[in-house]
Amino acid sequence: MDDDPVFKALADPTRRRLLDRLFERGGRTLAELATGIDMTRFGVMKHLRVLEEADLVVTRREGREKLHDLNPVPIRLIYDRWVSKFAAPVAGALSDLKAELEGRNASDGDPATTDPAGGPPDVEPAPGDQEAAK
Repeated sequence: MDDDPVFKALADPTRRRLLDRLFERGGRTLAELATGIDMTRFGVMKHLRVLEEADLVVTRREGREKLHDLNPVPIRLIYDRWVSKFAAPVAGALSDLKAELEGRNASDGDPATTDPAGGPPDVEPAPGDQEAAK
C-alpha cells in the first residue's frame, strides 16, 4: 500500500481545511468549498485534484453539479497501520494503571476517595437524608 499520496494530501493546511469542511457536511460544490478560502476557484480545484488522487475525496454528479464528499477510508487505513499499533500498548498500560490505583484506593480505605456514610467525599447530604442518617 502506497501511503505517500495520502500523506502528501494531508500535509497542506488548505487541503486539511477542505477535508474539515467536507467532514462537517458532504455533497459540496466547488463554489461552496471555495467560499471563505483566500484563493481562486482554480487553486481550490488543484487542491481538490490532489485530494481525489489520494482517494480522500470522491465526486458524484447531480444534474450539472459536481458534488464532493469525504472518503475516510484512506485515513482509517493510515490510522490502522501507523497509529493504532502504538496507541494500543499505551492504552493498555493506562488501563492497568487505573485498575491498580482503584484497587489500592479501595483496599486501603483512603478517606479522599470514600465517605464513612458510603457516599462520595465532600458532599453534603440532602435535607431528607440527614433525618434518615440519625
